[in-house]
Amino acid sequence: MELSQLRTLIHVAELGSLSKAADRLHIAQPALSRQVRMLEEELGFALFLRHGRGMVLSEQGKEVLTHAMRVMAEIDEIRATATPANAPLTGEVAIGLPPTVADIISLPLAAAFGKAHPKAKLRLVSAYTGYLLDWMHRGEVDVAVLYDPRMARSLRSRPLLLENLFLIGPPDAGFSTVRAVSFASLAGKRLLLPSIKHGLRIIVERCATDAGITLDVGIEADSYSALKDLVRNGHGWTILPLAPIHADVTAGLLTAAPLIDPVPVRRLILAYPADRPASRLARFAGQAIEDIAKDLVGRAVWVGQLLGPSP
Repeated sequence: MELSQLRTLIHVAELGSLSKAADRLHIAQPALSRQVRMLEEELGFALFLRHGRGMVLSEQGKEVLTHAMRVMAEIDEIRATATPANAPLTGEVAIGLPPTVADIISLPLAAAFGKAHPKAKLRLVSAYTGYLLDWMHRGEVDVAVLYDPRMARSLRSRPLLLENLFLIGPPDAGFSTVRAVSFASLAGKRLLLPSIKHGLRIIVERCATDAGITLDVGIEADSYSALKDLVRNGHGWTILPLAPIHADVTAGLLTAAPLIDPVPVRRLILAYPADRPASRLARFAGQAIEDIAKDLVGRAVWVGQLLGPSP
């Protein structure tokens, strides 16, 4: 088994085509086909299922790909040890972000990589915490921001932020970020919220119980962009973090007010998989996320409390 075979496996799996992988790697297609065939012969099973539109990984091929990506990441780390600590890095890093976090972090994170490591390939994966956890365990995500997962023993994590949730309404609701609204006053109001299995909904329902009220949820939507559009068009109020709608509030498209008695908050952590060492690019990504969070909290764009010092 050779590194060139593992590299070929990774590129063919990503592109789903030997010809496309050959073009990318500047290697003749018959040579790539031979590498794949030799690797399959050594392992004793088919890595790919061939069909008219290209190639897809078999179930066993998916397992091999996970290990191949880890091996190549370790090779990159070996090369990085010979590179000065402040020198630009190459390679690839996959960063998982919840949708509400991706909207506010993606641009400054890309800028940080462009300045420090312009040749590195950055892959931003936006999904809910449950999906990000699964992809981290499968080796598809290297570092992630997560909302207080319960399976923390499978991660190496540190606290990032306690994020405040706000009551969001259309312009005529007259909410103000400097005038708080009591949770009890939401009784009888038409609310637009994620479904009951969503982490944010669980927090909101818990706060409603503490305030002694029952919520009137007129529409459930797990897409926060859909919730924003529904609120703008007068279908009700919602509860979201302020950061991803900060621009809408500044532009007068939405209004927002802090909630009290109780204050709804979400706990965010910065997490790395526990079963493998974090690459230098992953560690840089984590530090950049912490720096961005500190800046946004300092400017009151991301309302919340920073948790713990940077290592």
